[in-house]
Amino acid sequence: MPVPVNSLKERISRASEINITVTGRKSGRKSSRPVWFVLEGDDLNLLPVEGSDTQWYQNVVKNPRIEVEVGGAKGEFGAIPVTEPAEVAVIADKFRKKYGPGDVKKYYSKFDVAVLMALK
Repeated sequence: MPVPVNSLKERISRASEINITVTGRKSGRKSSRPVWFVLEGDDLNLLPVEGSDTQWYQNVVKNPRIEVEVGGAKGEFGAIPVTEPAEVAVIADKFRKKYGPGDVKKYYSKFDVAVLMALK
């Protein structure tokens, strides 16, 4: 059930991971998965674990809407693929700062894209 954005942002700020739902680029079916994130103000940063090879990222390029769910609260937002290497590097550094460089190195294999969503 959709909740006010401020309530959703509050829940996101207390979580270590969120669930995202994207629409399949070929099937048109909804697909959900847990992901790590970095929230800064109204900006939600996502980093696909396999970069541009990540299936959910490829789906977002085709249909740039992502449903975010955490703690029973949901909201749907427009997603902006980030492909500029310097911008991706900044987001990757934010992930290293939040989750630790060791875990980011362990779970993330390619750093060529990211996704930005404005939670407004």
